[in-house]
Amino acid sequence: MARFKISAFADEIDEKLEVQLRVLKENNIKYMEVRGVDGESVVNYTLEEVSEIKKRLDAEGISVSAIGSPIGKIGIDEAFEPHLKLFKHTLEIAKILECKYIRMFSFYIPKGQIAEKCRQAVMNRWSLFVDAATKHDVVLLHENEKGIYGDTAERCKDILETMNCNFVKATFDPANFVQCDQKVFPEAYELLKNHLEYIHIKDALFSDHSVVPSGYGDGNIKSFLKEVNNINYEGFLSIEPHLGNFKGFAELENKMNLNMNVSHEGEKNFLLAKNALYKILEEIGVEAYE
Repeated sequence: MARFKISAFADEIDEKLEVQLRVLKENNIKYMEVRGVDGESVVNYTLEEVSEIKKRLDAEGISVSAIGSPIGKIGIDEAFEPHLKLFKHTLEIAKILECKYIRMFSFYIPKGQIAEKCRQAVMNRWSLFVDAATKHDVVLLHENEKGIYGDTAERCKDILETMNCNFVKATFDPANFVQCDQKVFPEAYELLKNHLEYIHIKDALFSDHSVVPSGYGDGNIKSFLKEVNNINYEGFLSIEPHLGNFKGFAELENKMNLNMNVSHEGEKNFLLAKNALYKILEEIGVEAYE
């Protein structure tokens, strides 16, 4: 039986950490994928400031499932040394936050350029990430993201197998694959199942690439999670709503018989995304371990 631990990108609820923590606690979610804290990316804080953030998390009983870092989310033709320095700083942040996972990317490809022409540059940079992380107790999670080298499952697999490292794994994001016009299940899953370590929960439509609640798009998330359950996955499902422009909120709220007596748009979207996930888990007979 799989063991799904629920986490969330709480900065999509509100930029203020105190609001993020309140909503997580109210929803019995004990982990957060920390990204934005009080309006600033966590990787831009000093180590002393991160220590204070950790105290605030501890006081509310919230642990960090992963650092949602922007590492690798720059152009492959942009200067790398400052970025590598930021990555090394992020490694120290992970230590303070007692966090095993750092979410990362594989560099945006210049518009009009074929991704494969940038392959060696991507691998060279990722090799330096791996070298820097060797003495740290972390796992580097590569996330598929539209427009970067590793946006398709084939190129994600290329990165993971080229690094050939037990602390370089995959964050699997169904919506991002849909936005690259790739079928999530079984196609992308079959290519990456041996590297799967962490899962982002969001869905999207092939028609216009818009993000929708899980189960209401083309990500085939129910079948995907059912199969992940069958292989006894033990890890995080990290809710990433991205529903800021979602037009069907009111209709879906009624359809799902949800009672959301909150005025804050970010909190509403978060609750909708959370309830959509829990509905799928209930349908496939899986318990969420919050």
